[in-house]
Amino acid sequence: MTYTQGGTAAGYHFDRHEDGLDGLVRRGRAIPEPGANQVLIRVRAASLNRRDLMILDGTYAVPAAPGVVPLSDGAGEVVAVGEGVSRAKAGDRVAVTYFRRWIDGPMTLPLVSEQHGANLGGMLTEYQVVDEESVVPIPAHLSFEEAATLPCAGVLAWSALTTGPRPMSAGDNVLVVGAGAVALFGVQLAAALGGRVIAVTSSDEKALRLKELGAAEVVDRRVTPAWESAVLDLTGRRGVELVLEAVGAPTIANSIRSIGFNGQISVAGAFPSGGTTVDTDVFNGRFFSLQRLAAGSRASFEALNGTLAEHRIHPVIDRVFGFDEALDAYRHLRDGAPFGKVVITIP
Repeated sequence: MTYTQGGTAAGYHFDRHEDGLDGLVRRGRAIPEPGANQVLIRVRAASLNRRDLMILDGTYAVPAAPGVVPLSDGAGEVVAVGEGVSRAKAGDRVAVTYFRRWIDGPMTLPLVSEQHGANLGGMLTEYQVVDEESVVPIPAHLSFEEAATLPCAGVLAWSALTTGPRPMSAGDNVLVVGAGAVALFGVQLAAALGGRVIAVTSSDEKALRLKELGAAEVVDRRVTPAWESAVLDLTGRRGVELVLEAVGAPTIANSIRSIGFNGQISVAGAFPSGGTTVDTDVFNGRFFSLQRLAAGSRASFEALNGTLAEHRIHPVIDRVFGFDEALDAYRHLRDGAPFGKVVITIP
């Protein structure tokens, strides 16, 4: 649609949180006008994360505000700017950061408590107003659908590899555990940064696709349930320098057994509570750093984009749904076992 000041546009809203997808309704609203230091974005695509399913279930740490537009991840073009805006202009192709005010530096509770698609307006709408500090230019080689995959999973994978007490270096052995969106970004980025990527998977088809993305070695956990032994063999028994752990409690013990001396394990993703426990004996005799991450700062997003542009990396998209099919996109993420991101295009 063409932007008309004072016009109306469609968007999805959480109206009845206790009803799950039945509480997610589409309706028209006035196109918002940008205030001082704000930009108006014509959203062209949005993508879903596991976090969005948890918000539906009421299990996410930051509950959705009544009536909020869902989805943190989206990309589009700036169509209007408010007074004092210097970071964007009409016509710019941009994405929006996961967190409203986390620009750089360490994560703090106040910074991560403000999240688009939860307690701030999200991207499943034709138009959205955001603070100019939340806007990030997107690489020229990416489509809007590809750029919409970046704010959570892409930035999280980048942060897992490049931050912490022992970030990766070229030549490192990097173990990627999982086959969700964060793990797929991790394989692509670690390979681009010069790492030797070892991936863990559960099917021949996924093994082939992981190698196409840059994995040097793939361990099949069906064949080797104690897959850490295979990882150790692949590294001459010294272990890997870095683990991107994107599964959580069910595999964390295996990851710990795979880590080398003074290595780093980055636990990345939104995981449901309860379930598997870890025997603390796994820590005995092992010395490593363990960090839990939440997406990342705007500076991390900008650094990620630089690497994507330099290496012409394209995110993995499993399926693109139309704006009218938004509820089907949620269902596909929940039940369809996607390999890559689930995206909603907004024409």
